[in-house]
Amino acid sequence: MRQLLQATQVPDCRSAPARGRGGRRYSPILSTLHGQVIAAFRRRFIVETPAGELICHVRGRHLQVVCGDRVEVRRDGDSGVIVGVRPRASLLFRSDAFKTKAIAANVTQLAVVVAPRPSFSLELVQRCILAAEDQGIRGLLILNKSDLPEAASARERLGLLTRIGYPLITLSALADAEPLRPALRGHTTLLIGQSGMGKSTIVNALFPGADVATAEYSEALDSGRHTTTHTRMHRIDSDSAVIDSPGLQEFALQHLDADALARAFIEFRPFLGACHFRDCRHESEPGCRIREAVKAGEIDSPRLELFRSLRRAHEHATRRP
Repeated sequence: MRQLLQATQVPDCRSAPARGRGGRRYSPILSTLHGQVIAAFRRRFIVETPAGELICHVRGRHLQVVCGDRVEVRRDGDSGVIVGVRPRASLLFRSDAFKTKAIAANVTQLAVVVAPRPSFSLELVQRCILAAEDQGIRGLLILNKSDLPEAASARERLGLLTRIGYPLITLSALADAEPLRPALRGHTTLLIGQSGMGKSTIVNALFPGADVATAEYSEALDSGRHTTTHTRMHRIDSDSAVIDSPGLQEFALQHLDADALARAFIEFRPFLGACHFRDCRHESEPGCRIREAVKAGEIDSPRLELFRSLRRAHEHATRRP
């Protein structure tokens, strides 16, 4: 985890003159730019620099770069090479027993988009929120397609999260996405959610040129118009941006051990450390403050059940040979 957030050392560019395409020499000091990754297409990226947007790649596999990263770029003709990643304020990622998938960096708000139709997974929504809490990222819920008759039922399901303080914005992006705009101010917001929830519709409503920009980037990178296979940042103003991400169907949290997982449940926090046993698992131990809070109605029972399920999954994966 610490390795994902820490700065990647930038090579000393003063040691020797570098060579660009065709073997021509150029000054690395003059050709190194600071920028931010605003689009990530697998191993190719668009970096926004003071000199304009630059198509870049990472040479080798020692650097992990994601949308939102602040980077050092060395120019190479009309393109660039990312040679370093600056320290990250946050990194939203998911992980299972076999691999880790980083999604976006330097995010201050995670907006989980759901809709009444197709049906959404409430557990998946909670998993996304837990990953955000672990990184100190604010959580926001967006109920799209609120004009559908099933919207009331969807809102009721989200009550499990709104009751503990997560804000909910309801809208129908096809008609009007403006109710969302105030919640985006001053934040770098990552939009996330299952496929079919209407994330792209929200982005296109907020940024009318988004489709055109995506098509142009895909053509420049010779990747075709695969709008669901990359992350892309859209700026609202100098202090606000939205990052669109591909739809997902799962969100594993293997990187969260029992202690980190418990802290990610915000309603658990007032009771953590108050159990009779320091190593309380919040199962059947006497003097468990979490279980007492459930009985008193201070914690919803499904939330404790989710915690137990995630902790057991983590333990099971950890024991695998």
